Amino acid sequence: MAAEYPATRRVDHTDTYHGTKVADPYRWLEADVRESDEVNSWVEAQSQFARTFLDAIEAREVFKGRLEALYNYQRFSAPSHKGGNYFFSKNDGLQDQSVLYVAKSDTEPGRVLLDPNTWSEDGTVALAGFTVSEDGTLIAFSKSASGSDWKTIHVMEIDSGKMLSDEIEWVRFGGMDWDHEGKGFYYSRYPQPGEGEKFQSVALNQKIYYHRLGTPQSDDVLVYERPDHPDWSFGASVTDDGKWLVLSIGKGTDPQNQVWVKSLETGDKEFRPLVDNFDHEYSLLASEGSKLYFLTDESAPQKRIVAIDAAKPDGFVEIVPEKEATLVDADIVGGKLIAQYLKDVHAEVETYTPEGEYLGPVELPGIGTAMGFGGEADQRNTYFAFTNAVTPTSIYRLDTETGKIDLLRKPAIDFDPGKFKVKQVFYTSKDGTKIPMTISHRKGLKLDGTNPTLLYAYGGFNISITPAFSVDYAVWMEQGGVVAIPNLRGGGEYGEAWHQAGKREKKQNVFDDFIAAAEWLIENKYTSTDRLAISGRSNGGLLVGAVMTQRPDLFGAALPGVGVHDMLRFHKFTAGQFWRSEYGSSDEPEDFEFLMAYSPYHNVKPGTEFPPTMVTTADTDDRVVPMHSFKFAAALQEAQEGDAPILLRVELKAGHGAGTPISKRIDEVADTWAFLADVFDMKVEPVK
Repeated sequence: MAAEYPATRRVDHTDTYHGTKVADPYRWLEADVRESDEVNSWVEAQSQFARTFLDAIEAREVFKGRLEALYNYQRFSAPSHKGGNYFFSKNDGLQDQSVLYVAKSDTEPGRVLLDPNTWSEDGTVALAGFTVSEDGTLIAFSKSASGSDWKTIHVMEIDSGKMLSDEIEWVRFGGMDWDHEGKGFYYSRYPQPGEGEKFQSVALNQKIYYHRLGTPQSDDVLVYERPDHPDWSFGASVTDDGKWLVLSIGKGTDPQNQVWVKSLETGDKEFRPLVDNFDHEYSLLASEGSKLYFLTDESAPQKRIVAIDAAKPDGFVEIVPEKEATLVDADIVGGKLIAQYLKDVHAEVETYTPEGEYLGPVELPGIGTAMGFGGEADQRNTYFAFTNAVTPTSIYRLDTETGKIDLLRKPAIDFDPGKFKVKQVFYTSKDGTKIPMTISHRKGLKLDGTNPTLLYAYGGFNISITPAFSVDYAVWMEQGGVVAIPNLRGGGEYGEAWHQAGKREKKQNVFDDFIAAAEWLIENKYTSTDRLAISGRSNGGLLVGAVMTQRPDLFGAALPGVGVHDMLRFHKFTAGQFWRSEYGSSDEPEDFEFLMAYSPYHNVKPGTEFPPTMVTTADTDDRVVPMHSFKFAAALQEAQEGDAPILLRVELKAGHGAGTPISKRIDEVADTWAFLADVFDMKVEPVK
């Protein structure tokens, strides 16, 4: 018998797109939950309905207890070095937010520099980012409340812990960079939103400013703006020697950008272009005097490294040519150019001279993901974190002179990787493209089609999903679950061509890749339809929403998280205007056709038997505003033909994911695994 869901008002609202009328019966759910009493009451009713269902599942407490036990281990970031100090984050285990430490060496415990857990009673204020002045005496850091993209910048003396009076507001989607004298820093900000528009206003008219310490924000110097292009975004970086300010101009979320420079030494008033078009990506990597190093995809879909003289620009010179693996990042540390690559989704690291002479590989601790390798040109050591699906993140030091690698910190966690198996397979998508997929599970798994399986993916925005240890997945695998993660087109795993093959009018390729992964798992007896759950967040939430409306018969459960579900109106809210480069826009006739064809909200057909579904979002998500999940869940509940539950789980005082307290994370994952255990009729036992 179908569930009696909370009543959801339908309205007779239609929009006309290029001659086509499109109904939008839940338009009223677009109102900000903090501003609309009706929306707030509806969310409360939906939340109570979901809680009644989830709290009745006995397995929930088993999952929650195990999650709390496994998360309770020390976790560290790789240290960074500046002005004689080392900076690293540490979480003792169940701290809601990681704590920033400062130390005089890379091995000592250090002292607490910033503890976000003291900034709020419920752990919902997070450290969003920080930058240290060249001499290591000052730190500028940003706070984010309730997971919002909005940040406030503060400044503190590192040795004394004294807070300065400086406070910068209305910052989002941008960093900050000190001048070399430590007198101030460059940052990007947006105009202050109107009353009641903070969490929904479109991100337009970003500007670059310079803030001088000890002065009010109202006195900050405008460095760059483009009122003729309000949808462009900007980032400013000071070169390693402090003599150049490098401006990157973006249009949307595509990596292709413009690059402009001006001399801080000579006091140039205007920027000069090094790249004045959006044809290719040019990401600043490092500098040696006026010689600037960039990662680019110009004539190299897998990326290469080039350099240019900012003082006398006469074209880019190739330093490291394109190779088969995809170049991800690089930096100059200890006089060596350290380049990070992805080959079939696994990390490889190579070293070169700054002139491009090959020196040899870095021998990594294993097959997996290596992150870090940053630093300064005269710094002998660099640091990195290493992980894979069954290896909790460990921290290593690389001596750039000898090539020796030392293990600095290895977590002590109640998890035995020897009990689990990880393999990579390649399967064929609908159009014949080979797609890699990583599969993890307990050893001794029987391929009899009965294993509860989680299929997770992203597939967009040039973002690569690489192997990493997850407490959440470890708890799932301990109960016999399988985790499968395919690397769909739209990501960056195989360079810009891979990205281009899964965006705009080619977005269906991503959905086809995901559907093919599900079919492969079923055909190879890892699982069956009624034991297969699909999961994704953000763009991955869109992925889940699209495939569950295209193939509702293929999946046993669906978990669309903080997803983009209204593909006709996403660009009218917060960061959505940036995504037009990835998705297209319903304002354009051609784009409307392919967006309408897969938009999850608009493709919920009445009378369909959808799989058990838990839609998740958060009330302060100002990246993908919660109206997407509200409207999608309402449409699914109205259309559901079968008895399978459709739940809407709304996290309070949380955002898109970044900065979410550990306690809230544990609660959400416990709900998720409990939901799947219930609909899959799993036998869940406490881990001994």
